[in-house]
Amino acid sequence: MAADGRDLEALRRAEEQWRLETADAPERPALFETLSAIPVDRLYTPISVPDFDYLRDLNFPGRYPFTRGVHPTGYRGRLWTMRMFAGFGTAEETNARFKYLLENGQTGLSVAFDMPTLYGFDTDDPRARGEFGVCGVAVSSLADMEILFDGIPVDQITTSMTINGPAAVIWAMYIVAAEKRGIPRHVLGGTLQNDILKEYIAQNEYIFPPGPSMRLVVDTIEFSVREMPRWNPISISGYHIREAGSTAVQELAFTLADGFAYVDACLERGLKVDEFAPRLSFFFNVHNDFFEEIAKFRAARRIWARELRERYGAQNPRSWWLRFHAQTAGCTLTAQQPEVNIARVAIQALAAVLGGCQSLHTNSMDEAWALPSEKAARIALRTQQVIAYETGVTNTVDPLGGSYYVEWLTNELERQAYDYFARIREYGGVIPAIEAGFFHREILDAAERYQRDVEEGRRIVVGVNAFQVEEDRLEIPILRVDKAGEARHLERLNRIRRERDNEAVSVKLKALEEAARGRENLMPFIIDAVRAYATLGEVCGVFRRVFGEWQPPYVL
Repeated sequence: MAADGRDLEALRRAEEQWRLETADAPERPALFETLSAIPVDRLYTPISVPDFDYLRDLNFPGRYPFTRGVHPTGYRGRLWTMRMFAGFGTAEETNARFKYLLENGQTGLSVAFDMPTLYGFDTDDPRARGEFGVCGVAVSSLADMEILFDGIPVDQITTSMTINGPAAVIWAMYIVAAEKRGIPRHVLGGTLQNDILKEYIAQNEYIFPPGPSMRLVVDTIEFSVREMPRWNPISISGYHIREAGSTAVQELAFTLADGFAYVDACLERGLKVDEFAPRLSFFFNVHNDFFEEIAKFRAARRIWARELRERYGAQNPRSWWLRFHAQTAGCTLTAQQPEVNIARVAIQALAAVLGGCQSLHTNSMDEAWALPSEKAARIALRTQQVIAYETGVTNTVDPLGGSYYVEWLTNELERQAYDYFARIREYGGVIPAIEAGFFHREILDAAERYQRDVEEGRRIVVGVNAFQVEEDRLEIPILRVDKAGEARHLERLNRIRRERDNEAVSVKLKALEEAARGRENLMPFIIDAVRAYATLGEVCGVFRRVFGEWQPPYVL
């Protein structure tokens, strides 16, 4: 329980005496101020958290407000899902990498798509030239999706798909590909990223304006509620906000603000909060500041639980849960001395685990140079396995709970997040703030401060601005896009167009267009179109005609 007044006063006097006695102790100037956006004191005691009551605030895991985790037994009950992000070149190549990772102990799949796919273009679109398979796998039609998951037991493992603007179309292809194998949609488990708001805020892989894009997101949520009980239709993503240069506080606040905007949109559709809220999931970055990242996850759970229960009136405790996937920070990986990235990734992954993630991707050491080689991907996966099976950190739930520093930092992150919520409300909500350029300006300022600290030597990046060495180049295999594979992909796309029932495709696309001009849920119409082998570009072309394309109205 909280210390009484006499105890705190005695402790305050003792702390003041300690600070006087150690005032001249050596300390590196500006170390703490530049490592974190939150100034950090040299010592934390119960005085740092004067209102903290152990009986009230250090509550049990699995109990509201879930600061200590959403599951009462933590990883003693079940380890996090080890879900390595993968995708490159052709569907055949990526299928082989998926099988390799599963054979080496990965427990869930995570799909990276190439840039034309992310923007809703077929590979032979002139705007897609030169981008085939470079940053992910190319999927232009149902035929590619069938090859991508050929021989993979999608009814037994979960699949995460990192796609946003055309997410509904790619998801429809996955559903149809499974159904053609005799696997009903209701048994499919996985996650669709589908977070269009963060695209306008940070990653810029949007297609349509915010209004119709939000309609598509709510359509997928509503469809999953009705027909796919094991699927998470959205992964509300702070990862890309952090990769764009935000602070931990901005990542926390902007991500949760997006989450509340999706809740509001679903309620406006007429869904009940306890119908859909248990299906919402999150995706966070794990950066280098070890304790700040742990506190960020704890604060996120507490804020989400409080807002869902008190603001939105959710009654189902699962609606209060903030479940999240984490990925180590790609922006911290260096081309210099890339082997050091193994250490960075291990520390970041440990923070994610101590913060209570539900699934985790660990980046590979060579990602500043190339798409991961098999060896580098295996080391990244082994990093998670060492944490899980050799460190003992999974033996107890929230082992850092009650730390004066961690509890203070959790409270401070939460306080600053609410300051941002208030600023967003002043704009009228997330979409008006996007249209005003608020998020871009905030992230730009944070990224500029960070880079200036690195360039001026106030922030140390090992191997980049300190501890540099003349080194032999690490032998990193560089991915070269297989021109023959691209030719095979294009031939398959052309063959599909020749051999499908084009009259049926036209009928399905016309029905989709009519529905898009109305108010119906679009998922059944998208599924019908891709089942007839309408291509990604054709379906997104319908939406481009009806919805238009987004052009930011602001200038930074």
